[in-house]
Amino acid sequence: MRKKILLFLVLVLAIETSSAQKVKKINLHTEIKKNRLHIANRIASPLNDKKYQGLELNEKEGEGIVWLQNQNFSKGSIEIDVKGQDVFQKSFLGIAFHGQNDSIYEAVYFRPFNFYAQDSVRRIHAVQYIAHPKFGWEKLRKERNAEFEKAIPNAPDPNGWFYARIEISATEVAVFIEKNLNPVLHVKRLSPYSDGKVGLFVGDNSGGKFANLKIVRFKS
Repeated sequence: MRKKILLFLVLVLAIETSSAQKVKKINLHTEIKKNRLHIANRIASPLNDKKYQGLELNEKEGEGIVWLQNQNFSKGSIEIDVKGQDVFQKSFLGIAFHGQNDSIYEAVYFRPFNFYAQDSVRRIHAVQYIAHPKFGWEKLRKERNAEFEKAIPNAPDPNGWFYARIEISATEVAVFIEKNLNPVLHVKRLSPYSDGKVGLFVGDNSGGKFANLKIVRFKS
């Protein structure tokens, strides 16, 4: 009898969990070919790199964003495979979310050239949270140093593909890399916006490669 009750509870939990989530896998390679992306300050090209079907953004001055169409997001998680490069100040790439326009959004991004830097100060600048327009990286580093950017223990190859998962709640953001169970960055959100667009982010003079995007939405 106890086994039947336990099995019932497991099934109920599984049903409740699945009903509380909406999972959307997005093929970026297809999205760009069908012209279903809004691209700001970059040129995006289809990418077919063996198991990584996605897109590539060129290098250019200023920040660049690729917004997905019809993908409003509030709470949940965003998963992505990204590939930067180990070239100083030439590789900033990640995910933008809660976007209102090209200037108002939150983002989590990585600096692969700092993953294994010999300078210990550079290493703690490996992953970053920002909330434009008020809280860019310079302001956060100056006024709240080491709170919104961290090192990545056992960081992946800075020249290779790596997997990232960003979990977003009403008040917090947590960032996970590869199979690590502990977040490499966990911060309080700084934006007043509770929902908005999802996009791919690259920083000043940076390009990047993106693939295997998955959005998991949590119902309120």
